[in-house]
Amino acid sequence: MNSFFNNTKDAFSLKSNFDLLRARLLFTVIQNKFLVSLGTSFINFCLKFYLPVNSIIKISIYKHFCGGLNEIQCYPTIQSMFKKNVCTVLDFSTEGYKNEEDFDMCCEKKISIIEFIKDKDEIPFAVFKPSSVGKSSIFEKVSKGTILNSEDKEAWLKIRNRFHLICKKAKESNVKILIDAEEFLIQNAIDQLALEMMKEYNKNEIFVFNTVQMYRSDRLGYLKKTTAENPSVLFGFKLVRGAYMETERQLSKKHGYPSPICKDKLSTDKNFDLAIEYVFQNLKQINLVCASHNEASTLKVIDLMKKNNLKNGDKKVWFGQLYGMSDNITFNLAMKSYNTFKILPFGPVRNLIPYLLRRAEENTSVRGQSGRELRLIQSEIRRRKLKS
Repeated sequence: MNSFFNNTKDAFSLKSNFDLLRARLLFTVIQNKFLVSLGTSFINFCLKFYLPVNSIIKISIYKHFCGGLNEIQCYPTIQSMFKKNVCTVLDFSTEGYKNEEDFDMCCEKKISIIEFIKDKDEIPFAVFKPSSVGKSSIFEKVSKGTILNSEDKEAWLKIRNRFHLICKKAKESNVKILIDAEEFLIQNAIDQLALEMMKEYNKNEIFVFNTVQMYRSDRLGYLKKTTAENPSVLFGFKLVRGAYMETERQLSKKHGYPSPICKDKLSTDKNFDLAIEYVFQNLKQINLVCASHNEASTLKVIDLMKKNNLKNGDKKVWFGQLYGMSDNITFNLAMKSYNTFKILPFGPVRNLIPYLLRRAEENTSVRGQSGRELRLIQSEIRRRKLKS
């Protein structure tokens, strides 16, 4: 581990002794693929038959990865992190919406969050998941180029309108907005809408950011093609490795198309780093959010900032990590005055279960992720001389 990220005292300064010991137990379990699979099956079984599982989740995985039931419950955590120079992105991460009333409600919720954060320096970004404001089936049809019937056209128009409502509110409130990436089957439609939003709302300043999952082998090509074909557009890109690896492989087998995922981690890492290089070659047109838990990629961004004479706090570049992960990256960057944030999910426990299960699966499937977290936690436990 690079010495830049060795400082566990500052990395875990907001964690109590109890928090650390709970985190050690959590990541010990997450390291075990069998236990994660068993736990996922158990939780899904409980949900299917409406068995009481919320309380168990709330005191364990929810407490570690989420901020609370609502914005107010999250605020003490937000303020504590801001005192350490770490900003927050509030993420209303509930999923599973299926009807237009739910989509309208979720759109209104995103707008209310923007209203809540608009004058708060500690929360410079908002975020939304496209499938929370429209049916995935409509996104999929548009992605495939399927001819829409009148009902589908109406649903697609409503989705576009919700995108505009959220992005317009963000720009009016001087809040930057992150559009989440999703599965391959629906991403083309999301990219179309993201480009439409950036053309409309990134006129003189970059407010809208599209998320690009670099574990997809075609994403570097997407970056180059989209920016080259739209030279007058200002782009915001949030680069991530991706959170749907297992799902993508299953979907490609189910639907009979080639897997969009890079062949291995080395290829993904190369793809990510080439994307970073491309962004820095085009800084006049692109702002970057490096949303990575990878230390080498983070150091690459730092190196490129120096080579391009960007100060540590230059607003063209932000670093972001998920709450509950990679505190050694977030807080050590913040100590050096780099722009950093934590994505802090909130919402009812039951509604956040899909998000929480992805975090567990992601830490299990990404080689070394849970092991690295565990080593850092154990190092801080030893530094504090805590008894098990």
